[in-house]
Amino acid sequence: MAYRKSCPLVLSLLSVIFYSSVVLAAPASYNVVSFGAKADGKTDSTRAFSTAWTLACASVKPADIYVPAGRFYLRQVIFNGPCKNNAIRIRIDGTLVAPSNYMVLGNGGNWLLFRAVNGVTISGGILDGQGTGLWACKNSGKSCPDGASTLQFSNSKNIVVSRLTSMNSQMFHIVVNGCNNVKMQGVKITASGDSPNTDGIHVQLSSGVTILNSKIGTGDDCISIGPGATNLWIENVACGPGHGISIGSLGKDQIEAGVQNITVKTATFTGTQNGVRIKSWGRPSTGFARSILFQHVLMVNVQNPIVIDQNYCPSNQGCPGQVSGVKISDVTYQDIHGTSATQVAVNLDCSSRYFPEGIDIYYENVGGKMLDAGLLNMRVHGRIAVCGMISQYNLDKPEGVYNLI
Repeated sequence: MAYRKSCPLVLSLLSVIFYSSVVLAAPASYNVVSFGAKADGKTDSTRAFSTAWTLACASVKPADIYVPAGRFYLRQVIFNGPCKNNAIRIRIDGTLVAPSNYMVLGNGGNWLLFRAVNGVTISGGILDGQGTGLWACKNSGKSCPDGASTLQFSNSKNIVVSRLTSMNSQMFHIVVNGCNNVKMQGVKITASGDSPNTDGIHVQLSSGVTILNSKIGTGDDCISIGPGATNLWIENVACGPGHGISIGSLGKDQIEAGVQNITVKTATFTGTQNGVRIKSWGRPSTGFARSILFQHVLMVNVQNPIVIDQNYCPSNQGCPGQVSGVKISDVTYQDIHGTSATQVAVNLDCSSRYFPEGIDIYYENVGGKMLDAGLLNMRVHGRIAVCGMISQYNLDKPEGVYNLI
């Protein structure tokens, strides 16, 4: 009887504990409109976004920042950490709009910067960098500012970006610098094919970055992988227009971190200048690129499907004219298929000091034979290592699209 009498009390205590835990677990919520943001695309909402972030960052429990539908004009916003909680979610149903006057942000380096944060998730929404004015300035040959990257994560960890669209960035669209454990999925990036320096996603000095199920079209590299990038996984990415997926440029500095453990698989390149590329400057450097896999890649009318360029100098002015010190090793190209827009499908222009070691090119399940090819400067280091140029020879001048392999 005593046990039965105590049951209601025990259940009541359990209910209170459960209810309390649910209340404590509920995230704090901050709508930017509540702090004065206006969805008219003209009113400066910078302070409202900064206030919402300050409160979310100071919260001891998980926090949501909500951006409703509409266009919100923002100048530069810096989201500083570290925060008191490691679970801040930013849900965007609207569009964030940068100043159309490129001088407002052009010398600031970035537009939206997350610095020293942990556990931030950004989902949905559109970021409009309004970079067309700066592109026109650069393409005219005038003196212009470098421009601002649209979204940057610096010295941060445990970041998720999903279903986000970035359009018309002044410079790079998304930058990951000095970060660990970053996941981007369902991202869409778009800019004109002639927009200068508008890399889609740039990763450097970071580890554990994953890019999935994304579509990128820009005037520069769809994805650029800089010094110090390790353990990077790229899968199911469509690239075009743009300059392809590039490792580099490397070797710009004499003392430089290397790149390793990079996987690019199930990617499609359409009408791009390059497909998969490794590029380094022709000068001494401690940099390296190793343990790299390009697998299951479709090229559609790509000008330079496979490139290793260790004499990189894009403007052909002020080139170092030295020998690249960047050592490239353990690179695999597996099941690369499709069409080349030129007669040079594979171009390996390598350092005379450090010939690449262990470059394996597998032509698998491609449904056809590679056209006649010339192999120059071949060396063997245990496995096949090739340098120079693989090209189609004894053929007429190209008049359209050529089978790659």
